[in-house]
Amino acid sequence: MKTDTAPAHASLTPSAWVRRWSHLVPAQGSVLDVACGHGRHAYWFHQRNHPLTLVDRAQEAIDSIAIPAASCEAVVADIENGLWPFSGRQFDAVVVTNYLWRPLLPTLLASLAPGGVLIYETFAQGNETVGKPSRPDFLLRPGELLEVCHGLRVVAFEDGFQQGPDRFTQRIAAVRELLSPGTVPRHLIDQRTG
Repeated sequence: MKTDTAPAHASLTPSAWVRRWSHLVPAQGSVLDVACGHGRHAYWFHQRNHPLTLVDRAQEAIDSIAIPAASCEAVVADIENGLWPFSGRQFDAVVVTNYLWRPLLPTLLASLAPGGVLIYETFAQGNETVGKPSRPDFLLRPGELLEVCHGLRVVAFEDGFQQGPDRFTQRIAAVRELLSPGTVPRHLIDQRTG
């Protein structure tokens, strides 16, 4: 379920979490924005010259995104009840915010190319005490993203309460490593995103 009514989706300003970890996406790497809404993250990555693939179930949301078709593949699809429209494809980044459909999680991980990054942020248990969404189906359990990403290298993880607007969130930045034997991976963890 897309939670477009959530306060965090009130503008086209990209999530601070996505901005913070977007430097992990390889230069000109392909980005899949899942449940993209009106494209707040699509615009962010487009400005950084990443080819984009967007998916949302709302035609109106997809139609509102003004990015040239040459650099943006936009797909209207019901990814909860229909077929995954990107079967067999992999991306250098998979970005998901304010969306949770647990049966899709393995598919999202399979869509991550070697060396690619998953940037995921959504609502967590506890949010029912401060607002919507409040159904357990749409709230991550404590540490759930860590469990989901057990085969990836976790670069950052947070699970807690945020103010302004009040909400409980869980978020992760995790990389599918592309390593030579004996290599110790390291990622820049603090970069100004201006």
